Amino acid sequence: MEVNEIIALNLKRFREEKNLSLGQLAELAGVSKVMLSQVEKGSSNPTINTIWKIASALQVTYTDLLELPDTNVIHVRKADIHPLDEDTYHIFGYYKRDSSRNFELYQIEMDEGCVHESIGHSRESFEYIMMIEGEMELDVNGERHVLQPDDGFCFDAKMPHRYINCSSQKVKAVLMIAYR
Repeated sequence: MEVNEIIALNLKRFREEKNLSLGQLAELAGVSKVMLSQVEKGSSNPTINTIWKIASALQVTYTDLLELPDTNVIHVRKADIHPLDEDTYHIFGYYKRDSSRNFELYQIEMDEGCVHESIGHSRESFEYIMMIEGEMELDVNGERHVLQPDDGFCFDAKMPHRYINCSSQKVKAVLMIAYR
């Protein structure tokens, strides 16, 4: 990709992220709206000073306009995950909590008759469930809820909870634990 195309891509992205029109950004940067439009279309070869003015107006670094954005593309295959198995309860960890992610994402599978009990998690976490297959009963702090395919459910994860597969088939669900 040519440097003009990279600048054009980044300029448009940053401008839209900041909700600025071409006219507003042109005024902030002290460049003409026509010049800015040409830069954003990739049809102009802007000077170093013009790039500095635009970067300053957008409150980004000079190199932010010159480098391809980090795509942060992560492809996880279930076949590559080593599940945690507890008898008839299987949990596949897709994404772990880290400095850029304040959640964990799992797929859970429960065999017929499975009951999985949790004493609760940290005080500042919530569980989000999205049912994929089967029917599951979810007991949260003594209150029972029946979840079917395409149902979603959220609760404060510090409360004791229990997942129960009462059906005659495997249960599959997506589980996200979000931290505050």
